[in-house]
Amino acid sequence: MTISCAWRGPFTDDELNLLHAEGFGHPVLEIGWSARLHRHSLGWVCARQSGDLVGFVNVAWDGGVHAFLLDTVVAGARHRTGVGRVLVAAAVAGARAAGCEWLHVDFEERLRPFYVEACGLVPTEAGLVRL
Repeated sequence: MTISCAWRGPFTDDELNLLHAEGFGHPVLEIGWSARLHRHSLGWVCARQSGDLVGFVNVAWDGGVHAFLLDTVVAGARHRTGVGRVLVAAAVAGARAAGCEWLHVDFEERLRPFYVEACGLVPTEAGLVRL
């Protein structure tokens, strides 16, 4: 089946809350994603298959030339099918079209093959402090 991706694609809070809970292994929360994304994000990408939301990535930004990938998630049944690569490629295109010069992403070591090898991001050193 064909996967379609849309920059700033439509979604409901309920379907994104379900996908996020599945992907990140937490209970389904009642997050107002639509309001949050419209308030804070440059854009987002929704992947759909047969009408179902099967992937999502948020593209936050600094209001200038730096964009950031957050909450990249693919439905479990669609893992290792290329949905994630398509999501990231669409996010890169959307950020580039918006005039961004850099797209950042932080990831756990286990995700290095996806972000670096499959998506072509260049690894960098970064810092982090737990708040």
